[in-house]
Amino acid sequence: MKRVFVGRGEELAVLEGARERARAGQPQRVLVEGPEGIGKTALVRRSLAGVPHVLYAEGEDAGTWPAFGVLEQLIGPGRWTDPGSAGAALVEALQTTLRKGGGVGEDAVTVVVDDAQWAGSASLRALGFAVRRLRAVRVLVVVVTRDIADPRIPEGLGRLFTADAAVRIRLEGLEPAALRALGDTLGPVRLTVRAAGRLYEHTGGNPLYARALLEQEGPGLVEALERTDITPPAPKSCVELALARLASCTAQAEALVAAASALGRSCTLAEAALLADLADPLPALEQAVRTGLLTERQGDPVVRFPHPIVQAAVYHGLGPARRRALHRRAASLTDDEETALHHRACAATGPAPQLAAELAAHGRRSAAGERWEKAARQLSTAARLAPDRAAYEQYTLEAVECRLLAGDVPDRAELTARIGEFAESGWRSYLLGRLSPADPDRAEVLLRDAWRRCDPDADRGDRVLAARIAGRFAALYESVARGTEAANWARLALRLAPEATATDTVRYLALAGMATSGGAARALGELGPLPDPAVASPAQLQELMGRGTLRVFTGDLTGALRDLTGVLAATHERKPVQASAAPTTPARMPPGDGRTYSASFRITAAGALAAAEYLAGHWDDALTHCELALSLADDSGRPHSAPYCRMLAALTHAARGSFAEAHAQVRGMREDIGPGGAGPFVWTALAEAHLARTLGRPEDVVTALAPLLPPSEQDTSGSFDEPGAVPWPDLLADAWTELGDQRRAAQLLGQYEALAVRRDHPAALMRAARSRGTLAAARGDPAAAESAFRSALRHAHRAQEPFGRALVHLAYGQFLRRVAKRTPAAEQLRTARGLLVRLDARPDLERCERELAACGLDTPARGTDVAPGKAAVAPLTAQELVVARRVAAGLTNRQVARELVISPKTVEFHLGRIYAKLGVASRTRLAVLLAAGNEAGLPGRN
Repeated sequence: MKRVFVGRGEELAVLEGARERARAGQPQRVLVEGPEGIGKTALVRRSLAGVPHVLYAEGEDAGTWPAFGVLEQLIGPGRWTDPGSAGAALVEALQTTLRKGGGVGEDAVTVVVDDAQWAGSASLRALGFAVRRLRAVRVLVVVVTRDIADPRIPEGLGRLFTADAAVRIRLEGLEPAALRALGDTLGPVRLTVRAAGRLYEHTGGNPLYARALLEQEGPGLVEALERTDITPPAPKSCVELALARLASCTAQAEALVAAASALGRSCTLAEAALLADLADPLPALEQAVRTGLLTERQGDPVVRFPHPIVQAAVYHGLGPARRRALHRRAASLTDDEETALHHRACAATGPAPQLAAELAAHGRRSAAGERWEKAARQLSTAARLAPDRAAYEQYTLEAVECRLLAGDVPDRAELTARIGEFAESGWRSYLLGRLSPADPDRAEVLLRDAWRRCDPDADRGDRVLAARIAGRFAALYESVARGTEAANWARLALRLAPEATATDTVRYLALAGMATSGGAARALGELGPLPDPAVASPAQLQELMGRGTLRVFTGDLTGALRDLTGVLAATHERKPVQASAAPTTPARMPPGDGRTYSASFRITAAGALAAAEYLAGHWDDALTHCELALSLADDSGRPHSAPYCRMLAALTHAARGSFAEAHAQVRGMREDIGPGGAGPFVWTALAEAHLARTLGRPEDVVTALAPLLPPSEQDTSGSFDEPGAVPWPDLLADAWTELGDQRRAAQLLGQYEALAVRRDHPAALMRAARSRGTLAAARGDPAAAESAFRSALRHAHRAQEPFGRALVHLAYGQFLRRVAKRTPAAEQLRTARGLLVRLDARPDLERCERELAACGLDTPARGTDVAPGKAAVAPLTAQELVVARRVAAGLTNRQVARELVISPKTVEFHLGRIYAKLGVASRTRLAVLLAAGNEAGLPGRN
C-alpha cells in the first residue's frame, strides 16, 4: 500500500519540540492517543523519519506473547525474571547508546512503544521502571495507544504519561482540507470542498476510513457525498464486519438494527421497534448493544449507532430491495409529511415527477419560513427525482439559493462553474449574480440580465423572482456605498413580495440606505415603535438593526448601542445553520419556530454594532465584534463580506498604536476583496488614511483620501461623506493644512460644514470646527482659530464620541500653547489626556504628553495611570484569557475552536495576540505562565 501522509502540522511541531528538549538533556515523556485508524503510528513514524538512535517496538494482538516481548524488540533478548531487572537492562542499554552518541546537543535516543495496549504488563512495567530513573539524559520516550486508561496498561505507567511534565497528544480526525489533500495525493478523486466536509462528518476524519472510501469508490464518492439525502457508503471491510455481527444476532436483534439503520444515525427505540414490527424490543436491543452495533443510555429513549460508519455499513449491507421495503414501510407508518416524503424519496428508484413536485413544494414552504438548510435538502432531493432537465435545473437553482442563505457554500467557484452550464434563465443569472459579491461590477451585470428576463406583473413565480433580484440589488448597492439605490431597491423588493425576498436583511437595507444617503433623521421619524429585540420577530429585528444604524448616523450612540447589542444577542439565541452531513431522516426541530439567521445577517449585525462601539470609544468591544464578523465571514466562505469590519479593526489598532495589527488588517482587506466596486475601495482608503494620520504622514492621508472626492461639486452620487459615517473629510482637510494647501482644505471644510449643519450632526460639527480651527491657526488668524475651537467645544458637549472630543481638546491645547497661553493650554491638554488614557490611544497620548511637557508641566509616569484594566503591557481580553487557558491545558487550536464554537483561524488570531501581549513564543512558555499561582498576575486578569 502506498504510504501517504497529510496534515498534522501542529502535532508534528509538538513532537519536534519534545525531541529538541530531549537533545538539550531534558528527558521527555510523550503520550500519543487516539482511536484505531486515526493515524497515530503514521504520525510518530513521520516525525522520526531520518532521525538516528530510534528504538521501536509494537505490541501485537495475539493470544500468545512473551512476557517481555516488547522489551526484546527494543534491546534484544534477555533472561529477566521481573520488571525491575528488565527495566534496569533498558536503562543500561540507553546509557550505552548515549555514550556512543556524544554529549549534550547530540541527537537524543528515542524509545517508541506502539500499540501499548497489547505490549504486555511485564514489558510496560519495565518501561515505567526505566522512565522513572531517567535524569538529565537525552532520551525521548513515546508511548502510543488508543486509550491510556485501558486496563491492560499499568496504572503507574499511565500516571507517568499523564503527569503535568509529560506531553500528551490526543489525535483526532483530519480536517476537511487535509482530506482533500489525501484525495489529491491518492488520485484520481478530486474532492470538492463540500464533499470533503461531508466525508469529515461521515468518517470523523479517520484516515483509515477516508482512504478506504477514496480507493474503493473512486470519483463516484464525490457524487455520493454531495447528496445530503442519502447515506454515504461504508468501507467494504466495515460492511463485512457489520454483516458478521448481524449474523451472530437473533432474528429480532437483526431486524431492530436494520430498522434503525434506515431511520438514520439515531432514532427512538419505539420508532425502530415499530418499523421492525417488534412488540418487545428490549431483548433485541440488549444483544445489539453487546455486539457493538447500537448504544443506549439509561433513561434516554434514543438509540444510536456508535459511529456514522457503523450505521452506513449496516444500511448498505442490507441490499437495495430490503432498504426500499424498510423506507416504504417507514413512510406508511408516520403521520409527519416531511418524514414521509424523505422515506418515499429514499425508496424511489428513478425519476418521480409527482414526488419531486411534492418535495419542491415542501422545500419552498421551508424557504418561506427561512428554514434554509431543510429547504435546501428537500429541493436537492426534488432535483434528483425531477422528470426532465428543465425541472432539475430549476430545483437545483432554488436549492443553491437556500444553501447560500444557510452559509453552506464552502466553495463558490465550484458552484459557479456548475450553474454556468445550465440553460440561460432569470434564475440562473440571479444566482450567478448572488455568487459574485466579490466582483460588484459582474454581479450588477448579471442581476440586470436576471431583471430583464423576469416580468413581475406576469405571474406569481416571476414576482417572487423579481423580489429576490431587487433584494440582491439592495445588498449590492449598500456594499458599494450607493445608499439611495440600495434603499429604492429594498423598498421595491418589499412591495413585490415582502415574504419572499430571500434576503433576511432587506428591511435593514431600506433603512441603512436612507442613513447613508442623508435621510437618517427622516427615516427615524417615520419608523414606528419597535419591541425589545428579545421578543422581536425576524422582520422587527431587521428594523431594530436599521434603527440602530440610523441612530449612529444621527449621533445617538447610546440608543444605537442599545438596539444593536440587543439584535446581536437575539441572533445568538437562534444560531445560524452550519454545513454538515444531513441525517438519513429529517432532523428534529429545536424548540421555537425553526428560523435561522444567515451568515450575512450576523456579519451585518456584528459590523453595525462594532461601528457604534468604535465611535462610542468602546474599543475592546468593537475589536471583539469585528473578530466575530471576520470569523463568520471566514467560516461561511465569504471573506469579502466583512471589509467594513476589517476597516474598523484597522482604525482601532491604529488609534492604539498597534501598527502591525493595523497593517495586517489593511493587507487582509486587499486580499479579501475582488476587483471592482466603490465600497471595498472606500473602506481600504479610510483604513489607510487613519493609519497614516496616526503615523504622522499627511502626504499618505492625501494619497488615500483624495480619490474619494466627487469629480465635481455637482456630483453627489457618493454617500460615504455622510457625517454619520466613518469620519474622513476633517482628516483630509487637516492633511492639506499641514502640507500647506490651505485653499483646498478650506474648500473641503466649507462643503463638510454645510452638510454637517443640514444634518445637525453634533460630532460632525465638532470635527469640522476643530479642523477649521487648525486651518485658521495655520493661516495666522488666532482670533478665527480661537472662535472655531470654542465652537468645537460647544458641539463636543453634545457629541458622544470620546476620541473626537479628545482630539478637539488636544488641538485646542496645542494652539493655546503656541500663542503663549500655557495655563488654559494645560487645562485642555489634561482633559485630552484623561480621555486618551481611558481609550488607550497611545500615539495621540504621546503627542499630548509632549505638549504638556512643553508647557513646563509634569505628567504622571507612563503606566501609573493607564486605562482601567490596563497594565504595562496590553491586557488579555476575556476571550483571549479563555483561549490561553485551554491552549495551556494542552488542547490543539482545533479542539479550542470546537469547544468555544469559533473557527480555528480565530483561535490562531487570539493566540498570536496572546503571545505578543505576554512576551512568550510557545505553548510551553504560556503553560508555565498560566501555572498555579501565576495567572493572577496576568495583565488584565483582574
